[in-house]
Amino acid sequence: MAERPKGMGRGLAAILSVAPKDDSEELRQVPVDLIEPNPQQPRSSFEEQGLVALAGSIRARGVLQPVLVRPLAGGRYELIAGERRWRAAQLAELDSIPAIIRRHDDAASLEVALVENMAREALNPVDEARACAALVEELGLTREEVGLRVGRSRVAVSNLVRLLELPDEALELIEGGELTEGHGRALLLVEDHAARRLLARRATSERWSVRELERRARAAQSGDGDQQPRRRRRPLHPDQEAAVAQIADALSLALGAEVEVVPGPGRAYRAQLSFESADAALDLARRLRVRAAA
Repeated sequence: MAERPKGMGRGLAAILSVAPKDDSEELRQVPVDLIEPNPQQPRSSFEEQGLVALAGSIRARGVLQPVLVRPLAGGRYELIAGERRWRAAQLAELDSIPAIIRRHDDAASLEVALVENMAREALNPVDEARACAALVEELGLTREEVGLRVGRSRVAVSNLVRLLELPDEALELIEGGELTEGHGRALLLVEDHAARRLLARRATSERWSVRELERRARAAQSGDGDQQPRRRRRPLHPDQEAAVAQIADALSLALGAEVEVVPGPGRAYRAQLSFESADAALDLARRLRVRAAA
């Protein structure tokens, strides 16, 4: 399996600073049974063996880093960050756990839970995709803004969110680690859901590499079965698709003119400018000459 990208390279304090901080924030011991998990927690599963190991460490040394909670009605608290530590504290049969109490709205809670988990490499690609999609759809952030918060490029965030277009069976294989994020992007090369499911099953059982799955997906999309795909119908890889959009946006913004970008042979790309008239083309040429001379 390919190595997954590293975390954001920032300390937890810096990560948590994206959320508003209340002047009345305090650190105190909170009864474990008064804390409940965040229903918007991006992480959907916790590896049992790791929790048992952490519980053993907590029995020996205590909880070294407090969890982050917000107060609820009735004297209870909801986790914002630190669910793994809270679960391990329960296994260690602690009565209370150190907690930073901070008031957050739901949006800030979701954001902090996401960035903490992605920084710690705690999410599988599907959970990451769901979390990024939630930030886009529920908080109204752009994919570029999401990328800034989680230390990813806009293209990487777009690729993650696109994984959610896959059928549930394929998503489950990625969640379980039987297929990688790269396999998921390869499956997107074929549009039919039934074909995606079949290819996902075969990639798992026959242990296909990402490159092999890409070849099979292109062949399936072109209607050539297990044969090499016909070039005339070869679809773009999601990475190429994202790169084409990014290059076109950047060139259009820099030049002030519409730019069409298409992939060329190998790693090359070809850009084509469109103008409403010859005068518009000449005006751009004059502006570029002035800029070059400055």
